Amino acid sequence: MFIQTEATPNPATLKFIPGREVLGEGHVADFPNAEAAKRSPLAMRLFGVEGVSGVFFGSDFVTVTKSDGEWQHLKPALLGAIMEHFTGGAPMLFDAVGGQVSAHAAHEGENAEIVAQIKEVLDTRIRPAVAQDGGDITFQGFEDGVVFLNMQGSCAGCPSSTITLKRGVENTLKHYVPEVTEVRAT
Repeated sequence: MFIQTEATPNPATLKFIPGREVLGEGHVADFPNAEAAKRSPLAMRLFGVEGVSGVFFGSDFVTVTKSDGEWQHLKPALLGAIMEHFTGGAPMLFDAVGGQVSAHAAHEGENAEIVAQIKEVLDTRIRPAVAQDGGDITFQGFEDGVVFLNMQGSCAGCPSSTITLKRGVENTLKHYVPEVTEVRAT
């Protein structure tokens, strides 16, 4: 088994591509701490490596965020943990649900049509690009022209996430959904 690694815009996060499905198209799972990792054998194994502070699963990749240490020291242990998981045949998640198909928050009411447009732009134009960098951005709310988004994986805590959010995401949403005036991270 060959596992590729890619740097992400977040220097504290590394993307691992095992060359096979992780959660499947449209599915994601975020493990921001070791407690959350208890629902995944692989996430628990990765948190067992000293210095790991976050794990995120995408459709065909795993991102790992470190709190300290150098990648040159952490990477061999992480590659070993990922390889052992995939060759051992353990499930990705203990629960029956294969991750979230849509991690967007529900929204009903007078702005339902606008919110549907926002989610459509996020799903078709923004989330695929963000997944290339090892993360995800999900809708959390819309109020008075302001879109509230949750950043996960390599996007969470990334030094360039504010620029991405304002210049990339906000400009794209404003272009396709004129009712959007601002974007904020939650």
